[in-house]
Amino acid sequence: MNIGKVQQAAVMLFARQGFAATGIRELGAAAGINSATLYHYAGSKEDLLVQVMRGCLEEMISSGSHALRISAEPTIQLAALVSSHIGFTAANPLTARVAEYEMRALSAANRTSMQQLRDDYESFFAQVVERGLRVGDFATEDATMARLALMEMGTGVAHWYRPDGRLPLADVQHNFVTMACKILSADPSMLEGIDFIRPPVHLVSEPPGIPVASAH
Repeated sequence: MNIGKVQQAAVMLFARQGFAATGIRELGAAAGINSATLYHYAGSKEDLLVQVMRGCLEEMISSGSHALRISAEPTIQLAALVSSHIGFTAANPLTARVAEYEMRALSAANRTSMQQLRDDYESFFAQVVERGLRVGDFATEDATMARLALMEMGTGVAHWYRPDGRLPLADVQHNFVTMACKILSADPSMLEGIDFIRPPVHLVSEPPGIPVASAH
């Protein structure tokens, strides 16, 4: 059985109608298998959701960690982290939306472990902002609000970015980096000649094609 196909079917349904409204038989039908086979290979519906979320969050952590290693300069780290966040979300919009909205559907134990992964990822933004403020490269009246703004504007890309849209992804990433520098009063000239954009990873859970409308 192709577990990637099962995860893609789950992500498509969870993103379109929500975890709670999706039945196990519906999942099996979308993946082209019966319910018994689905249980055997993927476990319960919640197990499948956890698999999707874990794969998403662990890849975000990996990409974020790589972004911070490209330089010791906070402004360059900021650019790499923001562009990584934008690229990942644009490449995996449905999976990113499921990971963002369906945390509430998890049982307490699973929610705790998935929230820890999310916190680990968000800590990258907190580290960069704190260090940039400490060394005087950034300026903001509220570091927490600045961090949340950076993350939220990146997450929102999942709702509107289209590969066939007006701008190529690299231009979208550069534009968001420019906005991030403005939010933190960072000097964009620090980025001249720096290649801070990596090709985004496409998750096995992400359905191919243009994202469906969301019920959320």
